[in-house]
Amino acid sequence: MRFLKYIPVRFFFFLSLPALILFLSGCTGGQKKFVQETPVSGAINISVDESFKPVMDSQIKVFESSFPNAKLMVHYKSEADCFRDLAADSTRMIIVTRPLNKEENKFYMDSIHFEPISGILAYDAIAVIVNARSKDTIFTMNEIRSMLDGTDKKQPQIVMDGVSATSTVRYVMDSVLKGKPLGKNVAAARSSEQVINFVSNNDGAIGFIGVSWIGDQDDPAQLNFLKKVKVAAIECTSCGGETYVEPYQANIYLKRYPMVRGLYYILKENFDGIGNNFVNFLQYERGQLIFRRAYLVPARMSFEVRDVQLK
Repeated sequence: MRFLKYIPVRFFFFLSLPALILFLSGCTGGQKKFVQETPVSGAINISVDESFKPVMDSQIKVFESSFPNAKLMVHYKSEADCFRDLAADSTRMIIVTRPLNKEENKFYMDSIHFEPISGILAYDAIAVIVNARSKDTIFTMNEIRSMLDGTDKKQPQIVMDGVSATSTVRYVMDSVLKGKPLGKNVAAARSSEQVINFVSNNDGAIGFIGVSWIGDQDDPAQLNFLKKVKVAAIECTSCGGETYVEPYQANIYLKRYPMVRGLYYILKENFDGIGNNFVNFLQYERGQLIFRRAYLVPARMSFEVRDVQLK
C-alpha cells in the first residue's frame, strides 16, 4: 500500500488512456457519422397532390440536377393524405391547392411552436375531358353541376381521381356544388391517368382532372393522352354573349375559364435547409418558367396576354 502512495498520478493516466480510447471506439462503433443538412445537401420527404405530378416531376428533375447533393423524396398522394403527412415528423413540405387554415396553424404552433410558411406558386384549372368520339364538347356550368350531382337526365358516367379526399373532389364539392353531395353516377379512379384511360375507353364517360395532365403541348405523353380524349369548353359567364372557353393559360389568367384554383407550398422548416432552397427555386425564374411551360399560370412572375389576329 505504501508503494502505491508514491506512484505519480500521470502514470495511471497513461495506463488508462488506451482503455479509454477502446471504450469510446466501442460506443461509436456501427453508428453513421452525423452529417448536417444544408440548403444544397441532404434529403427530405415531401408529399405532393397527385393532380400535379407531371409538372412537379419536371420541377424536381431540374432542381436535383442543379443541386446533385440534395434529394427530394417525393410521394404523390391525395390532398388530404398530404396534410396528414405534414402533421407527421417525417414530412417537412407539401404541395397542395390550399394554404393552412386558422385551426391548422394553431395546431402547429402548439405542437412545433412555429407556424409553417406557405405561399402560392401557380394557378391551375380543372379540365373536363370527354371521349375522343364524343360530339358533346361544350357545357354550361349549370350542365356541369347537374352532371355532378346526378340530376342530369342523361346520367352520364362521371369519373374523378377519387370520390373523397382529393383536391379535385374538394374543389368540385366546395366551389361547384356549394356543399351538395356527389351523385351516384360519379365513380372513382385511383389516379388522373386512370381517369384519362377510363374516359378514352367509354364513349359516354366524362372526366375531371388537373390541366397539368393534358395542357403541355410539348410533352409526348400528354400529346398521346390528347389522342384518346377531347378537352371540353366551358361557358364563360364574364365574356359577354354565348362564349365557351378551354382551360388555356390566357383563359386561366384572365379567369374566363370558370374552374380555376391555386397551387401552394406549405413548409415546416425554420432553418435554411433543402426545403427553403426548393421553395426559392419554385418561386423564382427557373421554377416559374417550368410552370409556364407546363401551361399553368405562374403566380410569382408577370404574365402578359396579347391579342393576335389569325389569317
